[in-house]
Amino acid sequence: MKKFTFQLESVMNFKNQRLESKKAEHAKVIAKVNEQNEKVDSLLEKFKCVNAEFNEKKMMGISIIDAMQYSGFLYKLEVEIQLEKRQLEKLKKAEEEKRAEVVEVKIETSTLEKLKEKKLEIYNKEVQKSEELYIEEFVSRNL
Repeated sequence: MKKFTFQLESVMNFKNQRLESKKAEHAKVIAKVNEQNEKVDSLLEKFKCVNAEFNEKKMMGISIIDAMQYSGFLYKLEVEIQLEKRQLEKLKKAEEEKRAEVVEVKIETSTLEKLKEKKLEIYNKEVQKSEELYIEEFVSRNL
């Protein structure tokens, strides 16, 4: 009997390549999300430290000019934090979209893999039947 060949093998290979590509894209977006998280955390920590320093100096007495500079800097940090948080949200949405794409392509590839498994199972059953018939024929000829 001829060797098993899956007619959709090239399609399955294409889908697997596409899956790997989508996984790589997803990984890049995850790296960007993590980087953006670190940026936001860093800015929040900076804000916390500067605010604590400002409060400490207020307790000890501070000039109006210095107080205005601290207030301005803290306001600038707040605005920057909000911008970075918005960017983080955009990246999170992009990550969710990429994850959905990966899941979609994974479903396509797994469907093809299951189809291949079923075809291989059918092929193996046919091979087994063929071998059994050959053995029966061989035995009946020798009797």
